[in-house]
Amino acid sequence: MAALKWHFNTAFTHSLVHTPDQKQESQTVQKVNLQAKENDVSTFQMPLHYPRYKKADYEKMEEWKVDMLLNQYGLDHHVKGTLVDTKRKFAMGAFLWPDQL
Repeated sequence: MAALKWHFNTAFTHSLVHTPDQKQESQTVQKVNLQAKENDVSTFQMPLHYPRYKKADYEKMEEWKVDMLLNQYGLDHHVKGTLVDTKRKFAMGAFLWPDQL
């Protein structure tokens, strides 16, 4: 009985949460992202948390961590193949407020 109740609850919740408009919107977003990848265009997607590093953190940050951070924010294509100092400066310019520079 509990399994049957869980099944109906899940189905009911799914039908409420995923309306046809949301499904269509999700498909549209997926199409735009696919087209952007095909055309080598960046699509910026803001993660839930903004990076909270200070200037000193960026200055001593390892290259792989800078790469991961830029990739997470969709900014990695702007500085690919460049020196780690250039990547760090780009990240500081992107994520620090002017008074923190």
